This record gives sequence, structure tokens and C-alpha cells, in this order.
Amino acid sequence: MARYIGPECRLCRRVGEKLFLKGDRCFTPKCAVDRRGTPPGDHGGSRRRRRVSERGLQLKEKQKARFSYGVLERQFRNYFAEALRKPGITGELMLELLERRLDNVVFRLGFADSRPQARQLVSHGFFTVNERKCDIPSRSVKVGDVIAWKEGSTKLEHYKQIAREAKSKQIPAWLSLDLQRLTGKVLKLPGRDEIASKINDQAIVAYYSR
Repeated sequence: MARYIGPECRLCRRVGEKLFLKGDRCFTPKCAVDRRGTPPGDHGGSRRRRRVSERGLQLKEKQKARFSYGVLERQFRNYFAEALRKPGITGELMLELLERRLDNVVFRLGFADSRPQARQLVSHGFFTVNERKCDIPSRSVKVGDVIAWKEGSTKLEHYKQIAREAKSKQIPAWLSLDLQRLTGKVLKLPGRDEIASKINDQAIVAYYSR
């Protein structure tokens, strides 16, 4: 499936806020949002600013979610459609489905500095799910699934760095991390209050409901 391969910082500038797609760089003065507060293509902010409509704000929230989790429009719409079919609050169910993506779980466990990096690590086959190799970033994890580094991946310098920093990582309550073996486990499905996200899911529901 096609995916965005352009500069991640451009996506942050497009929505006008940090999406933390570059890991630690987002906390430094090098962050493009801090250095250049204008959207891509707006050189010096010379173009006349227009008032953003309600529809425009809803679109912005949808784009924030898409860019944050690294999914394309068709994929994102499928997540929304799946959430819509389930009983419950559609917006919260949609975010739950996005959180359960394997690349996001790898990121949440602290095995990667950002979701794009986590996606790359998964795609290169560095992880197993329940002792089976998995290189599909969009795979949806279930309660009880164990995510571990594939044998041989422990020789990577990146793994050694993660092992040194593991104790300082903050892991969400719906996941657990074994510091000795550096493996993660899904304890339960993520609740809305456990999803560290500033995304307005109700605005996204309103966007697709029109």
C-alpha cells in the first residue's frame, strides 16, 4: 500500500501544531513548527488569512489523526467505518483501533522514538507477536498478545540504547513492559483516557457524518 514518504515536519506545519513525528527532535529548537510557524508554501505569511469554518476545523482534526498514526485516507476511512459498525461511542472506538496498530504499540512500549520509526522497525521484521515474526505495521493486537524483539535484533545498537533507557520510559496502563527481557504485553484494550492524544474524535465523527 502506498504511504507518505515526504518530510514529517511538513505535516506538522500543515496542521499548525506538533505531532511529534521526529522523536526527540520535536523537543529541540530544530523543530520546524517552532522555527517556521507558517503552513507549507506560505512564505512569510504574506497571503491573506481566512477565518476557518467549522468544516475546516473538522478536517484539521481528521488530518491530525491521520498524520499522527501514519495512515492514508482510505485506510483511515476504513477504521472509521469499522468503529461505526460496533456498539459504543464511534470516536473512541476509532481511536482504540488506531492505538491497537502494531507500529503504535511498538512506539507506546518505548521501542521507538516516534511512530514513523516504529513503522520502519516493524516493516524490517525486527519484532514478533506471540513468538511469530510480524512485519505488518497495521496488524491489530489483542488482549494477551506478547510483542518481543526477534532473535538477532538484540545485536542492533538501537536495541542496546532502548535497553539502557527502558527504565525511564512511561508505558500506558493498558500495556506492560518486561524490563529484563524487553518484551511487551497487551493487558487490556485502551480506554479514551489512556490514549495520550489531543485529537478531537467527535469532530472527526462529525466530518464523516455529513
